[in-house]
Parts: sequence; structure tokens; C-alpha cells
Amino acid sequence: MKSHSVWLTGVRHRVPTEYFVLANLRERGAVIGRLADHPIADTVVDASGLRYHFVGVAPRDPSGRFDVEALRTGEWIVQPGLVYALEEKARSPRSKSPRLIRGR
Repeated sequence: MKSHSVWLTGVRHRVPTEYFVLANLRERGAVIGRLADHPIADTVVDASGLRYHFVGVAPRDPSGRFDVEALRTGEWIVQPGLVYALEEKARSPRSKSPRLIRGR
């Protein structure tokens, strides 16, 4: 019987995009642009009070899906395809991240 590691050699697993999308946010700060008729807020705040600042537009893979593997640690997607990064000053050493953040 083959081990699972042998079965998975060369197989690429897709990480569900939903794991990297923030929702139910409140916009804060200035509107600094627009994407797809959606205002881009300089800062957004989640239900826990964590603050995120705009860092760019989410890249897409060849199939047109968001390329979540291109995100850096602490970066999240906000629809319609904006990337926001968790503000470091909002995190304390004891606080837990809102989701598992993949290291780079």
C-alpha cells in the first residue's frame, strides 16, 4: 500500500478563497479610489474591532480565481477584490488572529 505522500506527489490542492475573504466590515478613513464602482476605503474595521489598511488589488490566477497564495501574512481579500493588511498596532502578543494566517 502506498503512503498518502506518494499519492499526493505532484497534486496541487486549491485553498478555498473563502478562507481569505473578510466580510461584514465597516469602512473608516478616506475613500482613496474606486474599483468596479466600489469605493476603496483607506481603512476597514471588522466586528472584533481589528483594523485593516488598503494595500492593493488582489491578483488572480490563470483561471480567474483570486490567487490567495500570493497574499502575504496578515493580508486578506475584501470584495470586489481589494487587499487589506491587518494593522500591526491593532495586534497584541496575546491576541489571536481572526483566522489562521499562513506563514511566508
